[in-house]
Amino acid sequence: MRYLAVVSYDGSNYAGYQIQPDQLTIQAVIEQALAKMHKGKPIKITASGRTDAGVHAHGQVFHYDSELAIPEANWKKALNSLLPDDIVIFKVKEVTSSFHARYDALKKTYQYVILNSDDPNPFEVNYSTFIAEELDVSLINAACQYLIGEHDFTAFCAANSSVKGDKIRTIYDAHCKQDRDRLILSFTGNGFLYNMVRIIVGTLIEIGQGKRPVTDIQRIISSKDRSQAGKTAPAQGLYLNHVEYEAEK
Repeated sequence: MRYLAVVSYDGSNYAGYQIQPDQLTIQAVIEQALAKMHKGKPIKITASGRTDAGVHAHGQVFHYDSELAIPEANWKKALNSLLPDDIVIFKVKEVTSSFHARYDALKKTYQYVILNSDDPNPFEVNYSTFIAEELDVSLINAACQYLIGEHDFTAFCAANSSVKGDKIRTIYDAHCKQDRDRLILSFTGNGFLYNMVRIIVGTLIEIGQGKRPVTDIQRIISSKDRSQAGKTAPAQGLYLNHVEYEAEK
């Protein structure tokens, strides 16, 4: 039987989602919990995508196969009893054997949180990026419009990326909302390249500071040159918010 699971996690103490040698990762911890439920038998999970060290998730999705006949609600309860407090399973649902958490994903939404205030907040060090200089939300939103649509996002992909195939992606929505002293940037697309959201945010920050024109997004996309975009924004402000499927089969 195949199961879909939705997990939320605080990535502060992890070296990212994907298993890495001699590193504590989200995938490794979840697979350890599943192995305990299967009397030591390794159970591999496959996620909708990877998140980097320090990146968080509200709605990461993964699937796994198991021969155990356990009700969905009991899967959730059992896994959460074995997981640390910074990883929480919100949903487990049986799906068809053809379901794939990565390949069946239609849209992903990422959010990035910026604390834009005079002083940093010690309680938000791991959950937002602090910028003291005032950011112009109207400029950021104007620039976001140039991201929407199908583009070759090579210039917004990390130079050391091992992405195979083209770097064409479609962005369906990009915008910035202000909530008191926080700016929340949201991006929904059919897929994202390595560090793509963080590089976009780094560029939008410079636009919000008046260091780049709003239309610079067009020039950067056309250049297909990573050096033309802004700095990569820090990991701790980034959240994988939601993954959308046509149907959870």
